[in-house]
Amino acid sequence: MHCRPSVSGHRFLGFGSFLPMLMLVALFGLTIPGCPSGGSNANEIVIGHFGSMSGSEATFGQSTDNGIKLAIEELNAAGGINGKKVRLITYDDKGDAREAGTAVTRLVTSDKVTAVLGEVASGLSLAGAPICQENGVPMISPSSTNPKVTKIGDMIFRVCFIDPFQGSVCAKFARSEELNASKAAILTDQASPYSVGLQEEFEKAFVELGGTITTKQTYQGGDQDFSAQLTGIRGSEPDVIFIPGYYTDVGNIALQARKLGIQTPMLGGDGWDSSKLGEVAGKALDGCFYSNHYSHEDPNPRVQDYIKKYSAKYKGTPDGLAALGYDAARILFEAMKRSKSLSGADIAAELAKTKDFDGVTGKISIDKDRNAVKPAVMLEMKNGKPAFVSTIQPDK
Repeated sequence: MHCRPSVSGHRFLGFGSFLPMLMLVALFGLTIPGCPSGGSNANEIVIGHFGSMSGSEATFGQSTDNGIKLAIEELNAAGGINGKKVRLITYDDKGDAREAGTAVTRLVTSDKVTAVLGEVASGLSLAGAPICQENGVPMISPSSTNPKVTKIGDMIFRVCFIDPFQGSVCAKFARSEELNASKAAILTDQASPYSVGLQEEFEKAFVELGGTITTKQTYQGGDQDFSAQLTGIRGSEPDVIFIPGYYTDVGNIALQARKLGIQTPMLGGDGWDSSKLGEVAGKALDGCFYSNHYSHEDPNPRVQDYIKKYSAKYKGTPDGLAALGYDAARILFEAMKRSKSLSGADIAAELAKTKDFDGVTGKISIDKDRNAVKPAVMLEMKNGKPAFVSTIQPDK
């Protein structure tokens, strides 16, 4: 892995232009993705983040990293944890499972981080989590929804809902008065644990609610031509098309579907959540829906205060991944404050006690399987942007 210093995508050429960056690192605890941490000292706590900072799902990692950094900035301004400041090391896994494993190994064995935050994609969390578990380092995934992630062991947590809940939410919404769908077609990324898991849960819940699956088609992330699958879907005459994929593929699928004359509403999960979705699809997804972790239209003062702070720092509206990164970091910090030591076992024990944490993405409690119990929201795409529709609470 090469050390390529970058901030906001700009590379620094030559020592003269790199010097200001070094000063910022020293003064504010900023990190250079992919570069050595320079060690730690007794007055700081080092945590790690691995995410897709580049590649086809780059907004996932970038948004999450922004949320984490905002939480760290607020924590350090308030005095840190027992007088110690927190420093972040972020590595770019480029959306690749092997890179994710390498990044987590480096964080745990070389950088000696106290805890790890990441990943967004379930497949990448599944690559990194065993390393954290083996080394006794707590890991919190902000947004990996596949149930297998936390089953890896007692060091692995998440602050998002899981696919059985998200799948049932989407199925209930499809069968509700909003869509009134009795027939659904499904288009799944067969190489993605996230997509396959969510497809399975949606299908099970939709059938249990009296619906019928007209056809199940597959693709592989990064494909460019979906005409064969869409032609099969069109022939099955569904009332809704469920696409549990990531935003880049979903945008392309929507554009090609409309060109084929398919006007059927589309429905998806939180993998749709990116500002790039509307840029890719334009109005092709207008009137389509997806489940997510929060809405920027939520009038809750806690949410609006967060959005105000995030927008001032990053000059944009935070998506659900940014909000989950922020919540994951804050839950970690609260556990560290309560913990009798900064050992992995002690921090994990406190993470497991998290109950009714007042997060931006809702009240979060960690259950016995280290999953988050929390609500979901449904959003509708309007003029290329998501708009709030409803909130769905978890079953008691």
